[in-house]
Amino acid sequence: MTKHWVGLGLVFAMIAQGAVAQEERVITAHGISTFGELNLPADFPHLPYVNPDAPKGGEISQWAFGGFDSMNPYSVKGRAAALSSAPYESILVGTADEIGAVYCLLCSTLEYPEDRSWVIFNLRPEVRFADGTPMTAEDVKFSYETFLTKGLTDFRTVLATQVESVEVLDPHRIKFTFKEGVPHRDLPASMGGLPILSKAHYEANGLDLEESSMVPFLGTGAYVLDQFEAGRTVTWRRNPDYWGEDLPINRGRGNFDTIRFEYFGDYDAAFEAFKGGSYTFRNEASSLTWTQKYDFPAVQDGTVLKVELPSGAKATGQAFILNLRREKFQDPRVREALGLMFNFEWSNATLFGNLYARIDSVWENSWLEATGVPSPEEVAILQPLVDEGLLPASILTDEAVTAPTSGERQLDRGNLRKASALLDEAGWEVGSDGLRRNAAGQTLVVEILNDSPTFDRVMNPYVENLKALGVDARMTRVDNAQMEARTRPPSYDFDMVVGNARSDYISGSELKQFYGSETADVSAFNLMGLKNPAVDRLIEVVMAAQSLDDLTIATKALDRVLRAERFWVPQWYKANHTIAYYNIFEHPENLPPYALGELDFWWYNAEKAEALKAKGALR
Repeated sequence: MTKHWVGLGLVFAMIAQGAVAQEERVITAHGISTFGELNLPADFPHLPYVNPDAPKGGEISQWAFGGFDSMNPYSVKGRAAALSSAPYESILVGTADEIGAVYCLLCSTLEYPEDRSWVIFNLRPEVRFADGTPMTAEDVKFSYETFLTKGLTDFRTVLATQVESVEVLDPHRIKFTFKEGVPHRDLPASMGGLPILSKAHYEANGLDLEESSMVPFLGTGAYVLDQFEAGRTVTWRRNPDYWGEDLPINRGRGNFDTIRFEYFGDYDAAFEAFKGGSYTFRNEASSLTWTQKYDFPAVQDGTVLKVELPSGAKATGQAFILNLRREKFQDPRVREALGLMFNFEWSNATLFGNLYARIDSVWENSWLEATGVPSPEEVAILQPLVDEGLLPASILTDEAVTAPTSGERQLDRGNLRKASALLDEAGWEVGSDGLRRNAAGQTLVVEILNDSPTFDRVMNPYVENLKALGVDARMTRVDNAQMEARTRPPSYDFDMVVGNARSDYISGSELKQFYGSETADVSAFNLMGLKNPAVDRLIEVVMAAQSLDDLTIATKALDRVLRAERFWVPQWYKANHTIAYYNIFEHPENLPPYALGELDFWWYNAEKAEALKAKGALR
């Protein structure tokens, strides 16, 4: 009997150990995908869209608007210089042709269980900071703790809810353990995406992640600060001793010896400087310039190439953003009325040369965009929120909100009548002076901040249309510093401003920074100050999705609800890259769908450059 029970005990123990082993099956890999398998095998020779034999050398230069007074891209204080995040790398990096996948850069492999409740990064011992000192797990832990305590308030608010502990296992192994009760799907990739800073350099120089500083942090990246003139120009130099030069993921990338940015106070001055050869690559944002001003001699003789290249990227969500913290914008009828007065069709035909398409969705130009009425699967997600009174029942049957269509004339009379009726219903009645006032006698003032002279021609007709509605509308020109001060937390001192309704293809906790109630009054991204319990719940559903199909359905449901909030007046996007550059650069024949990559995997043709310099076309 004793032997029998001992034997059964051993059997039960072995079964229990097997169950634990199966439950804790650890995956060791060269990357991680949110859903499905990685496209690239562990032994891939290089990224599929690069030229692995691209030559190194030369300079590419671009322009930037306004000025800068900081080298710290991780603080709301100051205005960071262009490309100021270039010196910093993360443990994992994504690619420009694959969505939802990241691969090892600072690590050789990562380990994680199937439930992704923790992750171990096996760091490459050869990784060096730009000063030649080795990077260790202590630097990774320090970087995490610094971003947790001193990062952007909205970011660290979310981060604090995700990580239970960080443990240095040895100088080149670090483990992140995640809290129970939060979705773990994206957390290994999120922790692998944190920028890594040198602990020794940070402490020795008395640096502070929260403060503006002209002293950059020390990173492991391929580029370091070369020289700058505050507010006017900044140049980044390729580190000849970059530790990761020969890694497969880096082959054919980081090809320019220097990357320079020249700053200008307005678009016209920047364009004239480009014509004169002050910089060499221009990603054209002005449709007027693109359609009417590229007839100068350098384009005609082939010195400058004017090119349209296809883009498969999701739209940026560019829009006039309404500040919902203002009491006057609390009524959705007011927000809808303001949206009716922007005439995209007239603007596109008259101002833009029909170069753009209208944005309707936060996930415009992707499969994640909500269309038509909700599918049964979307209804299943939305119905509980309707039952709880968090959403109106109409969300289950109405088509997704789209931007209004206008006629050929600047002021569309039909939309004017609709907008007038909405404001009448909302209690903003027209007085004898033509201005709308509420019951307290306050006029409906809408101030649009503008720090870009080229946007005057877009905003002025919109302001005129708003005035025809009885709105006391005005455009206020501000400089870069004023724009930063008035749109960042904690001030949020604006009515309406041009911004972006942000999104990712595979969205996760960043949605809380973009649209969550928890961070609405501290976020640099939730400009509109959206606080909606239904949106908060839907964000959790998106974060918890365990398949691409589930994520797609949940994202469409969230998109539908966000658009119904009408916190924006959506603007436009281009399906192509409109670029012009001096004929000294080359790129792979087949570009990836999600990046133009001119600073990443384009390269410099020294022979062409010498020819242009010889004829005086380049400075």
